[in-house]
Amino acid sequence: MSDETNPAALVEHQAEWAQRASRLLSGVRDAVGGLDGAEAATLDHIGSTSVPGLAAKPFVDLQLRISPLPAEHELVARLAPLGYVRARGSRPDSPGVDRDLPRGSIKVDPLVWEKLLFWHEDNQAILHVRRADSPWGLYTIWFRDWLRANADARQRYETAKRALSVQQIGKADYDDYTLAKTEFFDQVQTEFESWAARNHEAADDDPASRSSPE
Repeated sequence: MSDETNPAALVEHQAEWAQRASRLLSGVRDAVGGLDGAEAATLDHIGSTSVPGLAAKPFVDLQLRISPLPAEHELVARLAPLGYVRARGSRPDSPGVDRDLPRGSIKVDPLVWEKLLFWHEDNQAILHVRRADSPWGLYTIWFRDWLRANADARQRYETAKRALSVQQIGKADYDDYTLAKTEFFDQVQTEFESWAARNHEAADDDPASRSSPE
C-alpha cells in the first residue's frame, strides 16, 4: 500500500480515479444489497482522489454510509468475492481503522464513530464503512465539496500535504502522515462547516457527486 521510500508519496491528480471509483462503488452497492439498511445506504467517492486538480496518494477512497452498521462477518462475506479484505492497520493504534477520531463540537453517541475499513489491493482502493449518522461520514462529503469549490482551499491543503509527505520518507507506513493532517483539519473545520451549512444539501442531493468529482 505504499511507496518503497515514502509511504505518503503524492502523485498528480489522475482523471482515471473518478472512473475507477464509480466502477467500484457500483460493485459495492450490488454486494451489500439485501443487508438491513442497504436500500437507504449512500456510496461516495471521497478523499483527495475525488477532488480534481489535487495531488494525492494513489489510493481511491470510497465510503459506504449505512445504518445499522453491518456485522463484520457479513461484510467480509459479501466483499471478499470482489477482492476486498478487512484492513487492520499497521499498528495497534492505526487511526481510522475500527473507529474515527472524534471531532466537532456536537455531542453525539460514542458509537457513531465506529466503522469498518477494507482494502482492495488490485484496484488500490480503500473502503470506509460508516453508520449513516456518522459525523465523519458527513465531514468527508463537506470537506470534499468545499475543496472542489474553493481553489484557495485546495492549494492550502496540497501545500500542507506536500510538507507532511516529505517528513514521511523512510517510514514504514503513513499513520504519522494521517495523524499530522489532523492539525490542518482543526484549522479549517469551522471554515468548511460554514460553507457546508450554505451548500451541502445541494451537493448531497446530487447522485453524481457521490461517485465522481465532476
